[in-house]
Amino acid sequence: MRKKPGLALAPGALPKKSQAQQTLCSWRATRSLLSGLRRQAAVAISQELSKLACRGTGPSTWINQVRRRSSLLSSRLEEKPFSEMEISYIKQGEEALQKSLSILGDQDGWKTETVVDNGDKVLSKVLPDVGKVFRLEVVVDQPLDAVYSELVDNMEQMGDWNPNVQEIKILQKIGKDTVITHEKAAATPGNIVGPRDFVSVRCSKRRGSTCVLAGMSTKYGAMPEQEGFIRAENGPTCMILRPLPGSPSQTKLTWLLSIDLKGWLPKTIINQVLSQTQVDFANHLRERLAQTVAVSC
Repeated sequence: MRKKPGLALAPGALPKKSQAQQTLCSWRATRSLLSGLRRQAAVAISQELSKLACRGTGPSTWINQVRRRSSLLSSRLEEKPFSEMEISYIKQGEEALQKSLSILGDQDGWKTETVVDNGDKVLSKVLPDVGKVFRLEVVVDQPLDAVYSELVDNMEQMGDWNPNVQEIKILQKIGKDTVITHEKAAATPGNIVGPRDFVSVRCSKRRGSTCVLAGMSTKYGAMPEQEGFIRAENGPTCMILRPLPGSPSQTKLTWLLSIDLKGWLPKTIINQVLSQTQVDFANHLRERLAQTVAVSC
């Protein structure tokens, strides 16, 4: 069959844009215009408020508040979105959080590893796609805010009070909830397990009276493997903090631990080391919080 000849364009004529293309161009132009107008408005408002403040007219407190909001508006307009890599880290943190909560939410299959006289206990469970995970359940005689501050706000100081941690360093902060960290774990007594280090993405979420601190191993180009340390992997892992029901001055802490220490280590030694690490952590945390309270008093 012969094709019907198409309509030829006159010399120098341009093809017409489709309706969708015209709409897109119009939207981009409008967005650019509005962005420019917002910047101009923010600058103009700031200048006028400065004039009023110099003249001494009007309530100065109100002027300062509006100026701060105007400055905040200008800064937000200049904010850059997260890079693709940063978005990837944020998603990894969210993934660690969701996986951890899913593991802890399933109450079946947990076996007791250790029970301490003070009520602290460590449970374990073997998962097909993760391996053996450990679950610490303790009650700390300090309010949630104090525990949260020590574990999140003072994260880099953990090496000062936990002998199992040599150093924690924040490599990068992404937004308000996500950080990339490098952690050096000290060798166990007798060097049964040599020094390990971890590069992790950590995500902290606080909703009402519940706090969740989750994390998992990640890749970070600026922190290659370190001499003298075996690069181990962790995650998904998390800590859940809640006020003890009926006693808001106490905090219930649940810690899900999942670690691949790498190297040639018998499983019996790994199980013993990890469960003891959790018990030791609870004791060291209590001592740290007690010292902090004593100093503040």
